[in-house]
Amino acid sequence: MSLPRAAAAVDGVLLLDKPKGMTSNAALQRVRALYGRPKAGHTGTLDPLATGLLPICLGEATKFSSALLGADKSYQATFQLGFRSSTGDADGHLEPATGPAFTDQQLQAALAELTGSIEQTPPMYSAVKVHGKPLYRYARGGSTVERRARTVHIRRLDLVERQPDGLRLTVTCSKGTYIRVLAEQLGAKLGCGAYVLALRRTAVGRISIEEAVPLPELESLDIADRRELLLPVDALLYTLPRLELSAELGTRVLRGLAVTGLAATEGPVRLYGPEGRFLGLGQADGSGTVAPKRLVADRPEIGLTL
Repeated sequence: MSLPRAAAAVDGVLLLDKPKGMTSNAALQRVRALYGRPKAGHTGTLDPLATGLLPICLGEATKFSSALLGADKSYQATFQLGFRSSTGDADGHLEPATGPAFTDQQLQAALAELTGSIEQTPPMYSAVKVHGKPLYRYARGGSTVERRARTVHIRRLDLVERQPDGLRLTVTCSKGTYIRVLAEQLGAKLGCGAYVLALRRTAVGRISIEEAVPLPELESLDIADRRELLLPVDALLYTLPRLELSAELGTRVLRGLAVTGLAATEGPVRLYGPEGRFLGLGQADGSGTVAPKRLVADRPEIGLTL
């Protein structure tokens, strides 16, 4: 007897437009509930203050959620000038600083100095762990601990609008970049202090916010229509080379066996069987041999490709 549709296995990627005021984990758990509580994971935390693109992997897609963790992220950001915040954003304790009194030339010079490879120290209100404990737990207890600076990459930092007491910017940056810290760094260079007033993630890699569904809209749909919104389980692996396997080689791969005689690609590859069925990830050695690395469950309903 087949399972009812609402109780059937759920496998795929949902592109969620996260609302303001909700943690990424709370958004994840809400999505899980709407899809019948399958296994789930997201591909990069957004602060509660932030809105925007939060890709959520469900079921078998969770095996490949790490594919986007290293991807560049793009944001629309509003920085408030003339104040400093204990958290770097509007949720923290605010203290007045010097009023903004810089020229357009000084602003452009500061933006240029913060473009490229820069050093950032993770903020105390972050999930980075020190001695196995997230920094935000130390901060909530009134403690400050030493943190190591790390190199991040600001690909683009462009001014959209200058206001009397604020800036609207677009940012494209590497994994590990804190926009809150970037606001503080820019405020320091301009001599007036700054914090993040509003933040919206607009892209993760090549995936755009234009493809995402707002949570209220998702909640208004029935389970069949929600399923229609799911991308295939391989949707996050678009940057990897694709290898097509015969039925015989596909069977070997699904049994966990290496296959030979393939194209001389080296590194991680996407593996597909007949009719474009996604099988999982493999590791190619450059000489035509591919070993299975992470496979989807052997269920026929999983995975026609992009």
